[in-house]
Amino acid sequence: MTTNSNATKKTLVIGGNGKTGRRVAERLLVQGRPVRIGSRTGEPAFDWHRPETWGPALRDVDRVYVTYQPDLSFPGAADQVGAFAEAAVAAGARRLVLLSGRGEEAARTSEDRLKDSGADWTVVRASWFHQNFDEDFFLEPVRAGEIALPVADAVEPFVDAGDIADVAVAALTDDRHIGRTYELSGPRLLGFGEVAAELSKATGREIAYVPVSDGEFRAALREEGLPEEFAELFALILDGRNAHLVHGVEEVLGRPPRDFADYAREVAASGVWDV
Repeated sequence: MTTNSNATKKTLVIGGNGKTGRRVAERLLVQGRPVRIGSRTGEPAFDWHRPETWGPALRDVDRVYVTYQPDLSFPGAADQVGAFAEAAVAAGARRLVLLSGRGEEAARTSEDRLKDSGADWTVVRASWFHQNFDEDFFLEPVRAGEIALPVADAVEPFVDAGDIADVAVAALTDDRHIGRTYELSGPRLLGFGEVAAELSKATGREIAYVPVSDGEFRAALREEGLPEEFAELFALILDGRNAHLVHGVEEVLGRPPRDFADYAREVAASGVWDV
């Protein structure tokens, strides 16, 4: 059953300029549903670290797509997510859809805190996105022709941000998804060598995967001014906990997830990887 919300009520999309949030907002607007973008540059502004911004952002909102940066497993995330969820429910925004990390045990505390708020919740778990290669930290390595990571020959079922957004929109707008946790993956497992081969095929130039040690990768993060905690996220690939397919996309949407090769061809045609 699809919810027919009051037309004056908005959906707050936290991280509405990000990889999944932007797509969620676009899809809701196509459906004619009012949206408020939750970001530090939004009107009104939303900032996870400034709780005084939460109330104005929640005004006239009845549902929220909740994403947390940099990651739900980072220190302090659970307390902020829990406090925000309680504030949202108190403000009348009971419908909360949380984007969580597949295989991230540390993220479960944040999930539990959101559930304990009394919200009508849905949790959507995903791991590595296709779009990390053109909208995030892998963009410059792809342009440079070398992806250096500490993941050896491990495999990952990369998932498309568009599929995540479609699932999130379904969860925000259909009461059948209340109280459900969905795990999402793409249609196949890929090693980073295979990813590099797909990118090479799509771009028509050589893009190599170069295995490096954890220490070398952490040093590179420090040099780029990025948190070393990002290295812990690669451990989720290395230990194989997500090295199997799940079927949340099919369960929610009734169709298969998008393949990495299709994503790579489309992005290559856009020119974003051109050098």
